[in-house]
Amino acid sequence: MSFPLFDLTGRRALVTGSSQGIGYALALGLAEHGASVVINGRNANKASEAAETIRAKGFHALSAAFDVTDAAAARSGIAYIESEIGPIDILINNAGMQFRTPLESFPVEKWDELFKTNVSSIFYVSQPVAQAMIARGRGKIINIASVQAELARPGIAPYTATKGAVKNLTRGMATDWAKHGLQVNALAPGYFKTPLNQALVDDAKFTAWLENRTPAGRWGNVEELVGAAVFLSSDASSFVNGHMLMVDGGITASL
Repeated sequence: MSFPLFDLTGRRALVTGSSQGIGYALALGLAEHGASVVINGRNANKASEAAETIRAKGFHALSAAFDVTDAAAARSGIAYIESEIGPIDILINNAGMQFRTPLESFPVEKWDELFKTNVSSIFYVSQPVAQAMIARGRGKIINIASVQAELARPGIAPYTATKGAVKNLTRGMATDWAKHGLQVNALAPGYFKTPLNQALVDDAKFTAWLENRTPAGRWGNVEELVGAAVFLSSDASSFVNGHMLMVDGGITASL
């Protein structure tokens, strides 16, 4: 039995920050549904190893290492992919970072780094990708937002600000580019077990709070983001634009 609405065969997907964690899980998930994926990260060895791991599972994957927080490097990296690997049909802007400390003592340099990594990188990568997509009259762009686009917690106000910006940048991108045949949406994870969250996973007090706060009663597993990403990458979402899809175990739906 096949499901053509969700079939990604013949499409190429670039996933930024995909050497590990959520980005890797999404890249592997898209590959499992037929896409040829391009693994991206700043560390060329890690990106290459991640692509090799996906190929060893029998799927199509290559790597392209460049720093998405550097506008010139991002534009050059996209040009390389488009000319040497092939047209980008799907872009997932996953690269991001977190830094936790009370707002009254939050370092200015970390504020700047958060916005450059979580927000500016989306613009740096998406603009050249969209230019090529517009010329072809089609394309999918998915920005990774967060439940923190809607909710705040102590010590992460700047991160919350960046994810709110991602939410509204997604709406703006859809508003400008939908008329050219592009669908631009955001995927907003809740709390997932990832290397970046390992300290919180290991914190018994925090995990107990999270399990009580989340209707599903647990952390999410990164594989549980794949279905939403495939939906937003496929023909099944052909009239979905400017939307933020929450995958959070119900945390934003409940007091």
